[in-house]
Amino acid sequence: MAVSIRDVARRAGVSVGTVSNVLNRPDTVAPATVARVQRAIEDLGYVRNEAARRLRAGRSSSVGFIVLDVRNPFFTDLARGAEDEAMRRGLMILLGNSDEDIAREATYLDLFEEQRVHGLLISPYGDVAERLTRLRERGIPAVLVDRRSPDESFSSVAVDDVAGGRMAAQHLVDIGRRRIAFVGGPRQIRQVSDRLEGARQIVEGTPGATLEEIPTAALTVIEGRKVGDQIMSRPADERPDAIFAANDLVATGILQAVVMRDARAVPEQIAIIGFDDIDFASASVVPLSSVRQPAQLMGRTALQILVEEAADPSLEPRHVTFQPELVVRASTQQS
Repeated sequence: MAVSIRDVARRAGVSVGTVSNVLNRPDTVAPATVARVQRAIEDLGYVRNEAARRLRAGRSSSVGFIVLDVRNPFFTDLARGAEDEAMRRGLMILLGNSDEDIAREATYLDLFEEQRVHGLLISPYGDVAERLTRLRERGIPAVLVDRRSPDESFSSVAVDDVAGGRMAAQHLVDIGRRRIAFVGGPRQIRQVSDRLEGARQIVEGTPGATLEEIPTAALTVIEGRKVGDQIMSRPADERPDAIFAANDLVATGILQAVVMRDARAVPEQIAIIGFDDIDFASASVVPLSSVRQPAQLMGRTALQILVEEAADPSLEPRHVTFQPELVVRASTQQS
């Protein structure tokens, strides 16, 4: 049976109120009494129910964070940045993985609402505006991460994905590639459509350049391998001479499939560039060029904004947009 605060009070020979003061306002209690209560706590092995205490106070110490795919190191880095900032402020991160599934995303939204979290960080998959509005009305602020609020009604922290798409495509054009393929999906993921739009802008402005769109069911290494196998099964003159993948996981899968068919194909025949610059990018068998996002900085910034809005709900939504950075490696750089 769990030890209660009443058990501690009886063991120390004080009132329940005194034990409560020792736990929450020890400076208001005589030092000798504090020592006696602390001995009773140690003797009985009492553990305070922190969640219940916070809920009674009307504010949890936990922050919910829903990401699209926890297997993607980019989202792990995002969460790490948020976690570091949360710990510095005495908060904790509760991580939920929507797995690019609307029903699963809704389940986590329900859970975090029930838990009355301090606030919510979310990289949304579906249209969550109505749910986030309800949370805000209940005193739970929300900040979008890696996605800008379409109507700017919620604060957001993101990278300029259109600019990143332009950056990747411009690099491919600059090294002389003209048959470019964009690989990634589903298209309803805003980051995918924005990166494609940026690439399209560059290709449309480059004489002789073409852009082939190859959708995937998910942004995973496995999906990338499937596309890589399909491309390498084509006659050589029907293959793209450059591939821009919507993220590094897809790019890694494509790279694996191409190199397994022809170890010299990258970048001589096909240049490959990804997006995110996860740790695996530089460690690939052919180091992968990528468009870098400052993931941990984004996570920290989102948490800072969330805490500010929790303290002052009257604040106007803020929108922080970081600029991406091109990182060139061997997958697009001929020796």
